[in-house]
Formats: sequence, C-alpha cells, structure tokens
Amino acid sequence: GASKQDVREKVWDYLEASGLAAFPRPVHRRIPNFQGSHQACCSIKELDVFIRAREIKVDPDKPLEGVRLAALQARKTLLVPTPRLRTGLFNRIVPPSGATKEILRICATSQGIKEYSVPVGLDGKARVDLVVVGSVAVSEKGWRIGKGEGYADMEYAMMVSMGAVQEDTPVITIVHDCQVVDIAEELLDDHDLTVDYVLTPTRTIKTNCKRPKPQGIIWHKATQKSYEMLEKIPILNSLRYREKQTGKDVTLQDERSDLANATTPAALNEAAMAENTRPQAAMGSAQAGQHYAESDSLSPRLGGSGMITTVYVGNIPPSVRVSELKCALREFHATPLRLNWQGAQHRAFLDYKDKATAESAVSSLKGLSLGGNTLRVELAKNQRNKG
Repeated sequence: GASKQDVREKVWDYLEASGLAAFPRPVHRRIPNFQGSHQACCSIKELDVFIRAREIKVDPDKPLEGVRLAALQARKTLLVPTPRLRTGLFNRIVPPSGATKEILRICATSQGIKEYSVPVGLDGKARVDLVVVGSVAVSEKGWRIGKGEGYADMEYAMMVSMGAVQEDTPVITIVHDCQVVDIAEELLDDHDLTVDYVLTPTRTIKTNCKRPKPQGIIWHKATQKSYEMLEKIPILNSLRYREKQTGKDVTLQDERSDLANATTPAALNEAAMAENTRPQAAMGSAQAGQHYAESDSLSPRLGGSGMITTVYVGNIPPSVRVSELKCALREFHATPLRLNWQGAQHRAFLDYKDKATAESAVSSLKGLSLGGNTLRVELAKNQRNKG
C-alpha cells in the first residue's frame, strides 16, 4: 500500500544514510545526484539509440550533466527544458565556435545552460530523437516516479502536442542502482511517463515497457496542480489556446463543473459578448488600412487618474482578425482596458490600468502564437499617460 511519496522518501533517506548522495544536498525533494552518476551517464554512449540520435532532450538535473556533455562532445543538438518552463519550453545549447573540452563541460552545467543557450518555442520545429529524464525511483519494467512536481510528464506531453516526439521516441533515465525498485502498477496514472532504458553505474536495463506513453496533455483530467501550472507557465497557456483553435476539447476538469452549474445570465452574457465581436472583426478585416480601437466590455472603461501602461503586440499575420486576438486575451486572462488594432501594420496596442497589470499581461502572453507566427509582446517604448 505504499504511495509514490512513500517510495520517494525511502529512496531519498537511503541515499543520504548510505553516503551515496552527492551535491546538491540534501537530495530530498530533488532528482537526486549520486556517487557514480558520471559513470552511469557515460554508458549512454554505447547505446545505438544515442549513436543514431541527432537531437536529444536532456533534463537540467545535476545527475544528468554527463549525458549533456556526451551529447555536446558528439556534436548532437542538445535541448534542455527551461527551468519550471517559466520562459518557454526548451533552450538549445549552442557552444561557441571552436569550443574546448573545458568550455563544453561548462556548457553541460546549469551555469552553461544559462550562458550558452537560445530559446526554442512552440514554433521551433524541434524533432527530438531521444529523451533523457531524471527519476527518484524506477522499476525494471520502466515505471518511473519523479520528484512529484510533474514537470517531466508535462514536458513530454507538450512535446507530443507540438509534434517533437513520436510514439517510438526512446526515453532513458539515469539512476543509482538503489533507485531501481519494485513499483506497483496501480500507482501509475495516464499522464505518467515510462522509460525504455535505465542506466546505473553497473547496469544497462532495457525495460521493453509496453505501457503507452502520454499522448499529449489530458486537459479534462487537469487537477488543481494543473491550474497552478497554467498560471505559472505561459507557454502551456499558448499550447492550450493553439489546441483549442484546432478544435480539440481543452476544457479543464473544474471548468466542466462550472459549465454544468452555469447560471443563465452569465451564459447569456458570454454569448452576447461573442456575438458582439463578430461585426467588429469583419470591419477590422475589411478596412485593413484603418486603425480600429475599442474598449472591451469585459473590463472597466478607461477613466480615473491611474497611469495607463501600454503593451505592444507585433508580428501579427495578415490573416489574423481582431476577434482572434481578443479571444486569446480573454483565454490568457490578459484583457486590456482598451485595444488599438492596427492590422495593416501587423500590430496592436493594449492599454492596462497600471504597469504591474501590463507586465503581468506580457508574462502571460509570452510565447503566444496566432496564425502560425509567435507574437512579439512587450511594453511599448513610449508609455502614455491617458488618465
């Protein structure tokens, strides 16, 4: 009857008590680093799946540093998830021209990831041939337990959704021998990532795991933790919006309950709002050469004595209508006081009541893609006081 957390605590406690834990310490609440991690990482170079891979995604955890170094030394494209996905999905590590062995070692560290990387967004056309993740515990059958925050599972699901991985893309984890334990199958959920290879300092285990890997983000099973992730991860919001545009049902668990219990006035108000945007969208499209501004009826009218702060939205494709941008702004909880649509110039300006609200909107909209373009979203250069 052990829970996932019971398994984690047992592994963490054993690593610390047995002297196997390595920096950073304590290993509790982390993907634990361990004595012999570099040796375990080096064995990946003997695997055909590594030799054949051109593009490899490796988590930023300390015990995987040796894999990142091996990928760089083999001149493979190395993708590392952005910490907690705050500013995007991946960073691509780009060593300087003619990098020495020492520079490559630095590139493989957390500091190197910051200094020698460029961001890769949802439109980055990543095609990952091999995925390497950290684990707290793993079974010989390929069932994996992470540290409990769900980022590795979420990253993989996002890669599926953006087409970066296929059903047969192999997944490897690097652990100490003591982290290979029996895991009850009933502990696994549909969103849990399984692994195909387990590398330890002494063994290479091919799991032959038949359990399907996540087939994308399962929106309707989203829990409170998922809501918190949506708040913290702008690119996850972008992906949800993108999937909604393709017709996929992205209704979250709690939203289903809310819809079932919705009161008629609220539902009518939302329907009326959707209806009101249609003529405006047509006008914005038909009169492309003209500027088009409106106050959004979901927000308070302009007025008062506050300092209005403006956000610039650029790189808007000609095919995108103002209604699509407004829909995205609502989706990301970034509805402005006023929207100034300049479709002919492929841009728009959004007015917010103060700088804090504007900066929050910029953060929420970062990585947003419309019509195939990733929009440029930033505070406008010349802030205007329209109080």
